[in-house]
Amino acid sequence: MAGVASGNDFQWCFSQVKGAIDEDVAEADIISTVEFNYSGELLATGDKGGRVVIFQHEQESKNRPHLRGEYNVYSTFQSHEPEFDYLKSLEIEEKINKIRWLQQQNAAHFLLSTNDKTIKLWKISERDKRAEGYNLKDEDGRLRDPFRITSLRVPVLMPMDLMVEASPRRIFANAHTYHINSISVNSDHETYLSADDLRINLWHLEITDRSFNIVDIKPANMEELTEVITAAECHPHQCNVFVYSSSKGTIRLCDMRAGALCDRHSKFFEEPEDPSSRSFFSEIISSISDVKFSHSGRYMMTRDYLSVKVWDLNMENRPVETYQVHEYLRSKLCSLYENDCIFDKFECCWNGSDSAIMTGSYNNFFRMFDRNTRRDITLEASRESSKPRATLKPRKVSTGGKRKKDEISVDSLDFNKKILHTAWHPKDNVIAVAATNNLYIFQDKIN
Repeated sequence: MAGVASGNDFQWCFSQVKGAIDEDVAEADIISTVEFNYSGELLATGDKGGRVVIFQHEQESKNRPHLRGEYNVYSTFQSHEPEFDYLKSLEIEEKINKIRWLQQQNAAHFLLSTNDKTIKLWKISERDKRAEGYNLKDEDGRLRDPFRITSLRVPVLMPMDLMVEASPRRIFANAHTYHINSISVNSDHETYLSADDLRINLWHLEITDRSFNIVDIKPANMEELTEVITAAECHPHQCNVFVYSSSKGTIRLCDMRAGALCDRHSKFFEEPEDPSSRSFFSEIISSISDVKFSHSGRYMMTRDYLSVKVWDLNMENRPVETYQVHEYLRSKLCSLYENDCIFDKFECCWNGSDSAIMTGSYNNFFRMFDRNTRRDITLEASRESSKPRATLKPRKVSTGGKRKKDEISVDSLDFNKKILHTAWHPKDNVIAVAATNNLYIFQDKIN
């Protein structure tokens, strides 16, 4: 895994881009989540139209050994449909909020997908044989007259074109009053948790008609509400431990062995605020939009509006590492508040060895930070650099004064082009970056 760490140790190059090039992007086509499975062989995306598209990693061809395998469409299905809650007169969007893969146990793959209210467990399986020679029905499926059957036939399996089927195996509904923002599969591979603004529920994958409420921060009087849950995740190795983050910039670690209701946390992570930098926007920009455990389970990473922080689970009073994502926007918070961009929820991800982290920004920029060398790089997902194996050039943003040749002015950043969702292959240097309706795949350049 040498060199996984940073964008400076090697160069990233363009591999693929998926999605239409149209200027007018349909709202339904905007990608809302991206997730590699445990092996990295499959890559799933969900969009605002309720669709899930799964890409499969193709094996390298002998004719073009310099090109590592590409990701091609494996299966596409409609996961969620728009619904209407007649009791509350509310429309329920079909937008896929999160996708989480289950560890593969057999030839089929399973994933959980959720919109604001309903979680579904999907089975993705292959069929390349079909049964022929039934006794009671013809080849076209019509029932045969029993009196005309004079001999018994043994059905045989005949080869057919490969068919990938997606079928819903479980539907977990009616457990969330508020919008679901997170789902996370537990390390026991039997349970998972789902979180909305005020509650976290624990489910068993086999049981759809009940879940256990393990966190409830709803006050008796809603006027006393001061914070909401923004993200939650299970520990990668300890099935009794999970964390959840809040809109106040705090993270609570809970242990399910301590009690059935985990309203009382085991650990409380918060960085003391610098009084000199306090402003009207302090509370908004301190809200945590994503929390992710490292693969080792020793650290966790949180993303707020301007920065990414890495916390050691053994140290609650401050993060061990802080990386500024786009500090140059601090002077623009007023206009970002007016156009609602200040409420954008950026996600973050670890590389396979936990030595580097990635998160998105505006103008289709995304940032990488090397934890060992403390170097960082800004790259851009754009059609301009989407020639095969084209090397991504580092981008720089100038914050005033004289602008250098390759720099882009902070005033000319496009805030409609934002990278909220990214994913890093669990083993290789392959990253997936969602830019509006396009999915970009980049890999490290092999000379």
